[in-house]
Amino acid sequence: MRGPTRPARDFCLIRHGETTANADGIIAGITDVPLTAQGRDQARALASGPWPDDLAVYASPLARARETARLALPGRQVRLHPGLRERDWGVFEGRPLAEQPVREDTPDGGEPWVDMLRRVEAAILGICADQPGALPVLICHSGVIRAARVLWTTGHAGTRPPNATPLLFRKAGPDLTETPL
Repeated sequence: MRGPTRPARDFCLIRHGETTANADGIIAGITDVPLTAQGRDQARALASGPWPDDLAVYASPLARARETARLALPGRQVRLHPGLRERDWGVFEGRPLAEQPVREDTPDGGEPWVDMLRRVEAAILGICADQPGALPVLICHSGVIRAARVLWTTGHAGTRPPNATPLLFRKAGPDLTETPL
């Protein structure tokens, strides 16, 4: 599924730092889990990155993304955007990753993949349209990055993105390319 509309500009997606759920191989989804000490270190390391002066920082409302944004880009205003939250995995929240269902299946009590694609598309298109001059930097989750890949790059979700690694989505012909920043 490719999005009918491309974002108006390039943007950067960053998966939050490592969480307790990541370290334990657990599905967190919308469950609010804390960063580990390593996750906080990963976030702090982002502060010395090659950031342009003009950034527009957005974060998922989940604590792991908010804390990553605060540690990664200290002193910057962070706007929370509900469209950047992780997928609700319903009955699979808190279970081992090995039990995670196929992405296209809707878990009992969870969010359908197609609904997540629409939510992420609307969030990123809106953020990019609102920021014609500043680089949008969105602190989010693995599922949001995978949705962006499906919508605007390869059409496939790909592998789980690494924690606290800035990924630049840049205009390239009819699609976008994803490269580490």
